[in-house]
Amino acid sequence: MFKRILVAVDGSKSSFKALDKAIELQRLMPDAEIYLLCVYKHHSLFEASLSIGRPADMDIPDKVLSEYAKGVVNHAKELAKEHGATKVRGFVKAGKPSRVIVKFGQDKEADLIVVGRKGTNSDKDGMFLGSVSHRVASHAECPVLVI
Repeated sequence: MFKRILVAVDGSKSSFKALDKAIELQRLMPDAEIYLLCVYKHHSLFEASLSIGRPADMDIPDKVLSEYAKGVVNHAKELAKEHGATKVRGFVKAGKPSRVIVKFGQDKEADLIVVGRKGTNSDKDGMFLGSVSHRVASHAECPVLVI
């Protein structure tokens, strides 16, 4: 049924619940591939220069965020393999998360996108879907499973 399952991970509990669901789905469809994607917000050099107080050895925000995103993807990959997932690939991209997730899903011809209900920047009371999950569900061309 599904050949390519895209899972958006950002390090939040909700995104790891989405990963768990994708692993369950892969057990039902052993030929399916899981694509893990972590998207970080791009910061220009100008934005980085606007910081009022910063240490002398501070890296450019994109570099720091990219490294963090790679760590999230690698951790998610390890978890997936520990839980029996077989075909798992990880990707890191910069940009607006909802747009990048939808475009990546199109480019990779994902059959399903799995996202957490709320991510690391969502509201604290849990009353609403996170803005990223809402936008992905609204704009993706394939089915979206919100966990």
